[in-house]
Amino acid sequence: MSNNPNIVLVHGAWADGSSWNKVIPLLEEAGYNVVATQHHLLSLADDAEIVRRAVEALDGPVLLVGHSYGGAVITEAAHLCATVTGLVYIAGFAPAAGESLASLSSASPVQPPGAAAIRPDKYGSLWIDRKMYADNFCQDLDKTEALTMAATQKPLSVTSFTDKITNAGWEKLPCWYQVSLEDRMIPPQAEQFMAQRMNATTISLPSSHASMVSHPEEIADLILNAAEELARPAAAAATAAMH
Repeated sequence: MSNNPNIVLVHGAWADGSSWNKVIPLLEEAGYNVVATQHHLLSLADDAEIVRRAVEALDGPVLLVGHSYGGAVITEAAHLCATVTGLVYIAGFAPAAGESLASLSSASPVQPPGAAAIRPDKYGSLWIDRKMYADNFCQDLDKTEALTMAATQKPLSVTSFTDKITNAGWEKLPCWYQVSLEDRMIPPQAEQFMAQRMNATTISLPSSHASMVSHPEEIADLILNAAEELARPAAAAATAAMH
């Protein structure tokens, strides 16, 4: 029986599960069972429940991986899932209890260039201006890839932006964090602050916000390193039980 954790990938705002398309094959080829969730982006509680149900359907331990807003989702979902053993943040939000994306963003001394590209609609949803999407969300992708991501973006509700974390999973679990040094949606300094605050094992990449699309090998390596580290105690326990 494998001690490898299942890997659940959680997308962020202005994207969907297909944003993990380059990472999934690399994780599967390494022998891991991978699930990428699809989110409504209507409320933090709703998105955390989607993760909880995905985790519930899996046998064995689970490593949660969240990009951007997906970081807030895995932060909230972790305490709902007894089998989650670690968290990986990909240029992600990692709020503390009582914090929201809105409060973290307003607390940052530097506002990212991408903030000027966000457009609210009359239905309470936040979009990225399609003409400004490539330059702010994924400036290190080729034009065709960026165009497709802009056209298929899923908006984030204002509610999700202001919903507060009730329980920060990173306080009780081992964490890993990838900082995007060329991020125009979340200031790199804010990412570094969140990574340091939760004592995460951290790597930095010269990447846009969409690092799992532009640097899939490095992102897969970070996730695999986390998964392997989590598997070691389980393997040791299984070996001890045999003697």
